[in-house]
Amino acid sequence: MVLFTCLTVFLLSALVEGAEKKEGDDEWVHLPNKCEVCKFVSIEMKSAFEETGNTKELIKRNYRFLDDNKGAPPIKYVKSDIRFIEVVENVCQRLSGYNLHKEREGSNRFAKGMSETFSTLHGLVHKGVKVVMDIPYELWNETSAEVADLKKQCDVMVEKYEEVIEDWYKGSQEEDLTTYLCEKHVLKGQDTGNTHTHRDTFSTLT
Repeated sequence: MVLFTCLTVFLLSALVEGAEKKEGDDEWVHLPNKCEVCKFVSIEMKSAFEETGNTKELIKRNYRFLDDNKGAPPIKYVKSDIRFIEVVENVCQRLSGYNLHKEREGSNRFAKGMSETFSTLHGLVHKGVKVVMDIPYELWNETSAEVADLKKQCDVMVEKYEEVIEDWYKGSQEEDLTTYLCEKHVLKGQDTGNTHTHRDTFSTLT
């Protein structure tokens, strides 16, 4: 039983250390690429719009930043600039809820919830098993460098493409946001040799 437990911990430790390493790749940290960032920006933005879309709230149009004409009729919240601004300003913060799942490949390594590897390791610790790893126990739940960079790149991307997102919001919502934002704008003109990689990334959305 002790041998099995030790072997289990060893294998899990090896998985944590080597899951993302590939042939010729010696770096520990694998930051998200533009395709992965855009995928999760669009996922969270669509979720935020869905969450805020089921209301009949009306916005009075006498707010200075909306309309100086106090006699103008109210506007539905779901079509308002306020809703757009709230979603855009908070979308990157939503990525803080993601964790790195090193046992998975590609963009699937980013997901909400604790990774299977660390979930198992935490379970062993709670059972009294001594788990020795290069990463101190108190840092197991800290935000990974990859997730921190995912949020950082999100901030830059949203600021750069805010007008594109606004155009979609105000008139192109019949088209999927991932297609409109990522394929038609963010990744437009990229090396066609990477097209299959982009398709693999976005295929997980369907």
